[in-house]
Amino acid sequence: MLAWEKFGNGETPDSTGLKGDKLVGKYYVAFENELRKQTTPIREDLFANNFSNYPELESKVSTLNQERKNFADKIKNAVAGLEIPSNANGKITEAYKAGKEGVNTFKSIVKAVKDDRSEEVSEKEISQFEKNVKSIITLENKESEKVSEILEIARAQTPIMKEAQAMLLKWEAGDEAVRSLWATMNGWVYKGFEETYTNIGVDFDKNYYESNTYLLGKDVVEQGLASGVFFKKEDGSVWIDLTEDGLDEKLVLRKDGTSVYMTQDIGTAIQRVKDFPDVGGMVYTVGNEQDYHFKVLFLILKKLGFDWAANLYHLSYGMVDLPSGKMKSREGTVVDADDLMADMTETAQKIAEELGKLEGYSVEEKTKLYNIIGLGALKYYILKVDPKKRILFNPEESVDFAGNTGPFIQYTYARIQSLLRRADFDISVTLAPEDIQLHEKEKEVIKLVSEYPAVIQDAAASHSPALIANYVYELVRAYNSFYQTVPVLGTEVLNEKIFRIQLSKKVGETIKSAFGLLGIGVPDRM
Repeated sequence: MLAWEKFGNGETPDSTGLKGDKLVGKYYVAFENELRKQTTPIREDLFANNFSNYPELESKVSTLNQERKNFADKIKNAVAGLEIPSNANGKITEAYKAGKEGVNTFKSIVKAVKDDRSEEVSEKEISQFEKNVKSIITLENKESEKVSEILEIARAQTPIMKEAQAMLLKWEAGDEAVRSLWATMNGWVYKGFEETYTNIGVDFDKNYYESNTYLLGKDVVEQGLASGVFFKKEDGSVWIDLTEDGLDEKLVLRKDGTSVYMTQDIGTAIQRVKDFPDVGGMVYTVGNEQDYHFKVLFLILKKLGFDWAANLYHLSYGMVDLPSGKMKSREGTVVDADDLMADMTETAQKIAEELGKLEGYSVEEKTKLYNIIGLGALKYYILKVDPKKRILFNPEESVDFAGNTGPFIQYTYARIQSLLRRADFDISVTLAPEDIQLHEKEKEVIKLVSEYPAVIQDAAASHSPALIANYVYELVRAYNSFYQTVPVLGTEVLNEKIFRIQLSKKVGETIKSAFGLLGIGVPDRM
């Protein structure tokens, strides 16, 4: 909001032609860029122990700088004394000792030693080396924490951050102008989000907004203070001490009385249970970068005495990377969901046209088909991987019509629908076991179809859509093997023809159901 006021010149979605969420995202990045620019000279002063302009920070930052230096010295000594098994990758070792790489390089060294070690290097040497490496990584992490603390202090001293904090206080106090701008820009964002959700086929039963729940969170903090769950520091900020639980102290209310994300999440969780008292639990589907946040949240709710906190679960999914690298919203290095969906649809169109199987399709039918294939490819490629694993998403690979991809499964479904349309006989006949002699390929397909209900239960219990995705791929592989081995409509025996069409129909229903659970459409023709 502040960046839009400073740099926006009154831009709106209508005046720019941008979706509202993209326009607001532009100023999110603009704020971060300006903050980084203003932070740099302050950070350099603080790292250099130059406190002429910040005398009130001298005591705290001097201590942090000394701790940072102590860790750096320990790292330097540990690296100098590190005994590296003789066959470790020399270049990696040299790079680290020259201070060029860091934690990831050390992990690479360990892997190199484990993978390539000669018989002369004993397991004991490997174990000791890995132990030493881990101790250095621990030191690096501690040094990094001190650097981050100083950086946050520097950010807080910038004029633009102070203006943002002042704007937040005005918002919480109900300032009319600030609230009006907030409502306008929120409206832009939600309209843009809704458009994207509609395009990707996502809808929600109920939306919760932090702006509506932050006060509830603050009320709970006051109650927790009275009961001793929280404590207040000298500066007026409110914390909880979780050190006995293996965690740290956690801020729940700033010294100026404003809430933090944790405060709002506490309030939202409580409100959800009030709105849905029969709920058996809640699954928070949030990236693994927030693992610590949810450990703290769930523990705080338990300490506040909410029994239902035992049924909270963080579905900690791995990040999605692209060949171009990691996405960072603050820096603007993101792949926009709308752009990605459009690219996937275009890729599906290109491949479908190259295959040349769309004769007789209207323009509208083609457009719908490209969308189903493109979005199916995108969703399936991500959902077939265990949620906890990091994913490298390759758009071209995901639209391949062969292999473990969405389009491959969709194509099999369309083939089955074609078979059903060509069946010119009654397929509703009930056959007795003695009426048909099953082929081994048919038995394999029947066995897989019968496993579907258990797969759904397993997927639910383990919070893993990947189990359903990979199940349906195995079913399709088995069906295609059956289709290529056993004549379906080509057999002269009527009972065989009826049974194989019935089996094909059941496979098609299972594919459609499984893909439906994954939010993926299936076309009747491809």
